[in-house]
Amino acid sequence: MVAKQALMPLRSSKQVEDPLNDIRKLKTIECGAAARAHFAFPDGYRNLNHGSFGTYPSAIRSNFHKFADLSEERPDAFIRYDYPRLLDESRKAIADFVHAPVDACVLISNATTGINIVLRNLVFKPGDVIIYFATIYGACGKTISYITETTPAESRQVEYTYPISDDALCSAFEDVIKNIKAQGKNPRLATYDTIASLPGVRMPFERLTALCKDHGIFSLIDAAHSVGGIPIDLGKLDPDAYVTNLHKWLFVPRGCALFYVPVRNQHVMRSTLPTSHGFVPQPTGDASAAQINPLPPGKNTAYIENYKFLGTLDNSPYLCVPAAIEWRKKLTWQGKHGEVAIYGYLEDLAQKAGKIVSTKLGTDILDNDEHSLTKCFFNNVRLPLDYQQDAGGDFATAVTIAQWMSRVLVEEYDTFMAFLVHGDTWWVRLSAQIYLVEADFEWSADILEKLCARVEEGEWKKTR
Repeated sequence: MVAKQALMPLRSSKQVEDPLNDIRKLKTIECGAAARAHFAFPDGYRNLNHGSFGTYPSAIRSNFHKFADLSEERPDAFIRYDYPRLLDESRKAIADFVHAPVDACVLISNATTGINIVLRNLVFKPGDVIIYFATIYGACGKTISYITETTPAESRQVEYTYPISDDALCSAFEDVIKNIKAQGKNPRLATYDTIASLPGVRMPFERLTALCKDHGIFSLIDAAHSVGGIPIDLGKLDPDAYVTNLHKWLFVPRGCALFYVPVRNQHVMRSTLPTSHGFVPQPTGDASAAQINPLPPGKNTAYIENYKFLGTLDNSPYLCVPAAIEWRKKLTWQGKHGEVAIYGYLEDLAQKAGKIVSTKLGTDILDNDEHSLTKCFFNNVRLPLDYQQDAGGDFATAVTIAQWMSRVLVEEYDTFMAFLVHGDTWWVRLSAQIYLVEADFEWSADILEKLCARVEEGEWKKTR
């Protein structure tokens, strides 16, 4: 008689260990040199460009690896049953953080994906116009170009050059709206930043959103630089769609972004990108066309369930949102704690960095009279180069010079700073972060001075 094999006990998905235990045990961390010790930077490396790709502390890295390990130990059990529950916990954490209904919040890979989801879901008709701003992020601008090539939609740009006042920018926006309507066309959607990327300046996104409401325009906010860097209240802002990277300023591993669409607009966002199992096709009357979803049924709305599984990917970063928010509570600065300390330190250091570098270079900061452009974690300083003399007045040549400077920073100085050409002028974008101090920007100012001297000597031409 063959002995029966003992059955393994059933494993409840709730048995996944609380991922926040280790973080809750941490002591407080003062912004600056003490905070740097919690990141993986090697000695001598200065991470002066946090804004492009972000990074995250060691405690979050451990959290990230735990989830990756769990998905490998029992792939089906974790991905099918544990992951959806943990994902809901992450959605709840970020929804509370930005003061939004949890049913309006899903997680996706990055902000550009969110912009694409909105633009590719809307059905454009002849006469519909997409409005965008002159400093739009390049990938988003190209997405609009693609949409206008493949649909009846047209596009219009709000033209300006920084520095510009918030009043003037909003007036320029309204002028474009009026011109579109005067042509008998429909300003269907406007997309704009919270904080533009290049140059790194704060836009009056609250006022632009209000103007969209006044004119019946769908507001699509590219908030790639926002959550974790400035306070955000989506309940108060109430845009039609909003997407923000969490791997930049919130300290979540890459790539992870919050995609916020209020319930009133979710019926328009029918497909994820890529389209996956949660998509609900229009009824055709052909039952044979129905597709079976191989994943366990969920308890959320159809819209939320649609974003639960977009193909086999490592979505461990999505599960690190609660840990990142918890870790941030440990940070202190000038007697302040948590978010208040972080926002205060970032803006204060960005202001000081701008003064340090502009004073060293004998130039100025990119700001308007109201100083609204610099109310964030970025500052932009003009480089002491002559557009006509050093680049022959040619934009492409100026970009080549900027690219040469970028490579030299990496290869010779073991750092990186973002350069841009705006208004026939070279600028450097300074990116403050909790692990940086004033001495880092004093060092960078010395490097920039030497680098500009090398440009003036024509060294960049030798390596073309």
